[in-house]
Amino acid sequence: MSRQTAPGRAAEDYLEALLLLEQEQSEAHGAQLARRMGISRASVSIAMKQLRQNGYITVDKGHRLCLTDAGRAVAVRIYERHCFFTEMLLRAGVSFATAQRDACRMEHVISQKSFEHLRDAYNSHKED
Repeated sequence: MSRQTAPGRAAEDYLEALLLLEQEQSEAHGAQLARRMGISRASVSIAMKQLRQNGYITVDKGHRLCLTDAGRAVAVRIYERHCFFTEMLLRAGVSFATAQRDACRMEHVISQKSFEHLRDAYNSHKED
């Protein structure tokens, strides 16, 4: 494994999609990931090579894509943000399709500290 670099938006999207595939099907392969993301298998192959080199995934002998602890941490963080922002936008009256699309953008650009403040403020407001 080479030096781990912080993942960019595309890498975060791949890791999030892998997490969801694992949850839905207990394992993930490149072809499934390509279908889920609406991209070519070649694009997935290139991205998986980079994610593997950066220590975010492993690929076993059966060609299953497996999140490492570091990859899972990124995926869970991004998915939590996605769910939070989707819920907020839906509660504000935004259509589901728009909420999904906008949440996908928002999940990548907000700092962890700001996200935690928003989440905590929302959760404390919910409890009132």
